[in-house]
Amino acid sequence: MVLLRQLLGDVLRQLRLRQGRTLREVSAAARVSLGYLSEVERGQKEASSELLSSICKALGVPLSHVLREVADQLALAELQHEPVMAGAPPEHDRIDADRIPETPEEITGEFRGDMVAA
Repeated sequence: MVLLRQLLGDVLRQLRLRQGRTLREVSAAARVSLGYLSEVERGQKEASSELLSSICKALGVPLSHVLREVADQLALAELQHEPVMAGAPPEHDRIDADRIPETPEEITGEFRGDMVAA
């Protein structure tokens, strides 16, 4: 199972390393202890929204950017780690991980007159 706090920590660490910054620099700018920031980056601590906002501000990155990156990684992890059920689903029910359904018909496998394609 993928934990949200681990994905979040990975994204924060990647951003910090891309900037060539140390834990000490970011923790000072975010006004959070170095040890706590390290635990957040390692996915060992759940960060509050206030703490995340402070870390993002210290990194010069919008919180929405970080959350979007986490959401993208979570979506990929969910596709790759879909639970295995007893017996394989019928061929038409299998999800093609390389292709995301685009229309309501593709998602549900049926056409409803009240659905309008965008």
